[in-house]
Amino acid sequence: MTINPSGWRPASPSDVHGEVPALGPATTTGNRALMLEEPLLFEIGSRDQTGVDFDFTLAAGAERVGALRRTSLDLPGLSEPEAVRHYTRLSRQNYAIDLGLFPLGSCTMKHNPRLNEKVARMAGFADVHPLQPQETVQGALELIDTLAHWLITLTGMRAVAMSPKAGAHGEMCGLLSIRAALEARGDARSVVLVPESAHGTNPATAAFCGYKVEDIPATAAGRVDLAALKARLGVGGPDCDVAAVMITNPNTCGLFEPEMKAISDAVHAAGGLVYCDGANFNAIVGRVRPGDLGIDAMHINLHKTFSTPHGGGGPGSGPVVLSDALVPFAPLPYVVKTGDGYRLVEEETAQAEGSDSFGRMVAFHGQMGMFTRALAYILSHGADGLRQVAEDAVLNANYVLRSLEDVLDAPFAGSGPCMHEAIFSDRGFAEGFSTIDVAKGLIDEGFHPMTMYFPLVVHGAMLIEPTETESKASLDQFIVALRSVAGRAKAGDETLKAAPVFAPRRRLDETLAARRPVLAFRTPAPDGADSGEGAELGGR
Repeated sequence: MTINPSGWRPASPSDVHGEVPALGPATTTGNRALMLEEPLLFEIGSRDQTGVDFDFTLAAGAERVGALRRTSLDLPGLSEPEAVRHYTRLSRQNYAIDLGLFPLGSCTMKHNPRLNEKVARMAGFADVHPLQPQETVQGALELIDTLAHWLITLTGMRAVAMSPKAGAHGEMCGLLSIRAALEARGDARSVVLVPESAHGTNPATAAFCGYKVEDIPATAAGRVDLAALKARLGVGGPDCDVAAVMITNPNTCGLFEPEMKAISDAVHAAGGLVYCDGANFNAIVGRVRPGDLGIDAMHINLHKTFSTPHGGGGPGSGPVVLSDALVPFAPLPYVVKTGDGYRLVEEETAQAEGSDSFGRMVAFHGQMGMFTRALAYILSHGADGLRQVAEDAVLNANYVLRSLEDVLDAPFAGSGPCMHEAIFSDRGFAEGFSTIDVAKGLIDEGFHPMTMYFPLVVHGAMLIEPTETESKASLDQFIVALRSVAGRAKAGDETLKAAPVFAPRRRLDETLAARRPVLAFRTPAPDGADSGEGAELGGR
C-alpha cells in the first residue's frame, strides 16, 4: 500500500541510491526550482584573484609587522555579488522559527518578539563594555538587578546567581553551591541521585563536579518512584552519602512531578539538598513557584523561558535561583544596591558582604543581551501574560497529544494531561521502519523534525513541544502532516525510506557523517579523486 498525502509525489527507486530524483524535467545540475545548487566558496572563487586592489608601491618601506607578515591567506577571491549570493542561498536552506513551527521537545523554540530585539539593540545596553568603570554602566547594573528581582519573585526563592551562561553551566553552579554548603558544615557526601526522567545533562554535570551518579527509577506513569528514592536515602543522618537529588520538573517525559514536595522533604530529612532542572519552566511560569516545593537550587534558561529561541544560535543565559540554605555560597560577582547606586560585589569585598562564595564561574557578569531580552519579555507580558504563557503552552501540547494518540503510540497518554511537550514512541511501525524515517518524511512535508530518540526511557522516542506561540491553525497543519507520515511508516511505504526528496540535501549516512566528518575543504587530487576523508557521504 502506498500512501500519497496531499501535494506529495512518491520518489523514484533511484532516489534510494542518492541519484537525482525523477521529478519534473530531467536534470543533472542538482538545482530544484528556484533553489540553485550551491558550491563551496573554494569552488566558486579562485585563490589567485581578489575583490580588492592593492597599490603594492606602498609596501616599499620597512615592514611594520616584521616576521609576522602573512605571505598567503589561501582563501578564494570572490566578487561582491558572488559572496552575497552564496550566503543568501545558504540562508534559504535553513529552517527558522520565522518560517514555521519548531516541534523540538525540551527546547522551547518559541517566537522571539521583535520588541525584545529592539530593546537589546539600544546603545546603552548593546554598546557597554565589561571593563567600563561601574559608575558608567549604572543603567545596565540596574537592569540586571531588576531582572534578578523578578526571577526571585517568579520562583519564590531567596537569591539568584546571574552569571551562569546556560543550562548546564547553571547546573554546575547549583551543584558547586551545594558542595560548598555541605563542606561548610563538615559533611563530605559523594553521591548525586538522578531520576531516569531527568535531562541528560544532569548526570553529566554531577559527574563533572566529582560526584558518583546513581539512577532513581521511574514509575509506569513516567514519574519519579518516591518509594525507591526513600529506600535509597535510608534513614539519613551523618551516615547518608547522598549530597543531592537532581530532578527535572516538569520532567523530560512531559509530565509534572506531583510528589515534588514529598521528594524534597525526604531528601532534606536525609540531610541532602534538592537541585531542580528548570529548563521546562516555560510550562509552569506564573503558575507554580519552585521555592514552595522545597527546591534549593534551580537554573532558568532565559533563552528558553523568556523568549530568545534556544539562544538564538548564540549566547544563552542560565541564572540559578537559590534557597536560604545556599544564599551565602552563591558565585561571584553579584549586584547590590547602595545609597550611591549599584555595584558588583567582587572577591575583594565578598567577606565584608557576608559571602562565603565558592568562587567565580565566568570572567564577566552574565550575558547582557539575554538579560535585556528576558526583562523586556517579562515586563511586556506582566503577571497575567506570563501565566497565560504557561497555560497556552500546556494547552497546545495536550492538543497535539490527543490529536495524534490514535495514530502514534503515546506511552504516557494515560498518565493525565502532559505539560509542555507530548511524547510518542515508534511502536506500531512496520518492520524496518523507525523514528528517523518519520523525521525525514516530515522534512518533505515542510516541517523541522521533532526531537528524536530522547528521552531514553521511551523506545524510538518522538518528543514534540509546540510552545504557546503556535496558533491552532499552525498546529493543525503540523498534525495533518505528521499523521500522514506516521501512516506511511505503519503501512510500510518504502518511498518513505528515500525521504527527504524535496530538501536541498538528501538523506545522508548519519553514522558515517558523525564518525568521519569533513570539516575543512581539501583540494581534489589531480586525477579528479577526492582526497578528503568522508567523501563518500554524498548527499547532494
